[in-house]
Amino acid sequence: MDESVAAALEAAVAADPSNTALRVHLAALLVLQGDARRALEHAQAALAVAPDDIAALAAARDAAQASGDPAKARAYARLVGPAEPASPAVSGRPVPVGGDDSDPDAHDGEDEVEVERPCVTLADVGGLEEVKARLDSAFLAPLRNPELRRYYGKSLRGGLLLFGPPGCGKTFLARAVAGELGAQFFAVGLNDVLDMWLGESERRLHGLFEQARRAAPCVLFLDEIDALGQKRAQLRHSAGRNVVNQLLAELDGALADNEGVFVLAATNHPWDVDTALRRPGRLDRTLLVLPPDQAARAAILAGALAERPVDGADVAKLARQTDGYSGADLVHLVEVASEHALQESVRTGELRPITQAHLGKALKEVPPSTRAWFAVAHNYAVYANEGGQYDDLLAYVRQHKLL
Repeated sequence: MDESVAAALEAAVAADPSNTALRVHLAALLVLQGDARRALEHAQAALAVAPDDIAALAAARDAAQASGDPAKARAYARLVGPAEPASPAVSGRPVPVGGDDSDPDAHDGEDEVEVERPCVTLADVGGLEEVKARLDSAFLAPLRNPELRRYYGKSLRGGLLLFGPPGCGKTFLARAVAGELGAQFFAVGLNDVLDMWLGESERRLHGLFEQARRAAPCVLFLDEIDALGQKRAQLRHSAGRNVVNQLLAELDGALADNEGVFVLAATNHPWDVDTALRRPGRLDRTLLVLPPDQAARAAILAGALAERPVDGADVAKLARQTDGYSGADLVHLVEVASEHALQESVRTGELRPITQAHLGKALKEVPPSTRAWFAVAHNYAVYANEGGQYDDLLAYVRQHKLL
């Protein structure tokens, strides 16, 4: 492309930045010219104006591929299709960008989740002593004592469902279990599984379990399990039901050995989880993760304030005043107090530390977020408590007189 033509197109785009057709045309020319980075910038700018524009999605896919970013190219390809037309023989799956779907290894490694080895342990978890004791008996003690495990015939497999109000540390607990085991941690979210192509979500889910089996012993954490394993009676379309069926098959380990794969799942809505997922041998143990108690709140507040300038803050008093706050609420409260101190520093021209007054002001602005969850959960605990699965929740609600 001649430089004068490029300059003219750039000037036209600058004069009319919302002209998606012009940006897409310029992006295509820049890809041919070899400037994939600028091409991707223009394609993404076009998508910011028109997110569902097919031409802009295709331009972004081609620019990402040309810039050497295959992951981003695959993401765009899933929305608009592959760069080359797929063969009718392909069973609804997109041809990977730069790959051939006829090659059985073309998908190898494509859907693997990032693996981490957490350095946190249960000692880093404030409070939740009953939950930690249950986790120790279910997972940790059998691994530490192989002779006792063999004596009692305890298997190194199993599943546990963590539920409770949002922001109370379910994900952190799962990482701490992996840290205690010294095992690899696989965090699986919706974006790692769900796909628009028929049959692709099931294939991805199977691949993730296979990855975990190869890395055993490990912790496989399924976040938002109510979305992946929703009650099939609530699913009208077969695609969602097939994902639940695939998850059931993977948890059973009928075609593969799940020994050493510790499955932890988390949800804020356990009443939406398919009942078949909670039968013995699958997610057969359930733990209620409640808001932190006073000692845990003090530890969380102290940790949130540890690396900030503080003067005269009474953490113990604040912990007494924040009954019902989740861990996330407490961290947010400290963040709001920091903002007040920062604003005061801007007004006065002097650096101001966080004081008790800042924390008290933040406390008035940040209410506990768990009350709304308990209002909904209470109805299920009273009217849908099959087999006593919500007894702990009901006892907590009554003890704290939440309703």
